Amino acid sequence: MTIKIAWVTDTAAYLSPDFIKKHNIHVLPLHIVFEEGALRETIDMTHDEFYDKLRNANTHPKTSQPAFGEHVALYEQLKKQGYDCAIAIHTSERLSGTVASSPMAAQQAGFKNYPIDSLIGSYPMQVMIEKGMELEKQGLEPEQIVEQILTMREKAELAFIPESLEQLNKSGRVSGTAMFLSNLLNIKLVIEYNKEGGVEVVQKVRADKRAKKAVIEKLQCAMEKSPVNEVAIINCNNEKGANEWKQELLQLFPYITFTPTPLSACVGVHAGEGTLGLTWVRE
Repeated sequence: MTIKIAWVTDTAAYLSPDFIKKHNIHVLPLHIVFEEGALRETIDMTHDEFYDKLRNANTHPKTSQPAFGEHVALYEQLKKQGYDCAIAIHTSERLSGTVASSPMAAQQAGFKNYPIDSLIGSYPMQVMIEKGMELEKQGLEPEQIVEQILTMREKAELAFIPESLEQLNKSGRVSGTAMFLSNLLNIKLVIEYNKEGGVEVVQKVRADKRAKKAVIEKLQCAMEKSPVNEVAIINCNNEKGANEWKQELLQLFPYITFTPTPLSACVGVHAGEGTLGLTWVRE
């Protein structure tokens, strides 16, 4: 008997509307809490509206996982629609409680669920979903699909460069002194996801050029382990910067497909507008 699997994720993946519609992906929205209350990413505000609100906010917004009731309602809906189970790929548990809430919400709805902590965010989550759906078409059981997706986590990497430390300062990630010195000396931070799914500063360098070089070197190290065919140029409302970097990267790696990709607004809350980075999943 064919098992009907629902594919679930959250807006940290920031999937395009076309991808969601084509593959019937069920997306739980992360929340951004402004002074007037919580707004659901991609539902209560557009990407442009978020950055307008961020620039004009008197109080720095906070981020939160989807409401538990939304989580339960989704699984109740999937159950009514005749799905046998769900495979839910969520952003790192170190940054969001979404993946921890997933099994509890499914249990309350009386629905079978396979939650996966992606240990990352953004484009690699999409790659995991695509691979999972491919394995589903091949007739693999849910447990087998989950096992293979889990192995992909070791091959997924993401590094980014905030344009400034202003938002990191507002969210309490760096001190005011550090922000002042960074602006004065043009210090750039290179931040990446570690293997436990946490985010850490791995380098502090002078100027954008050196920061980009550090991220490119990380990509080159990954390519020495196994091929990288596609790379997302992630950005926080900086499509122009992403496209300019794409042209530079194509000169170095003409055999790689580079795609400018927006980051979730929840990343923008902390990293800030202008952020650029690269992310990929090795073959």
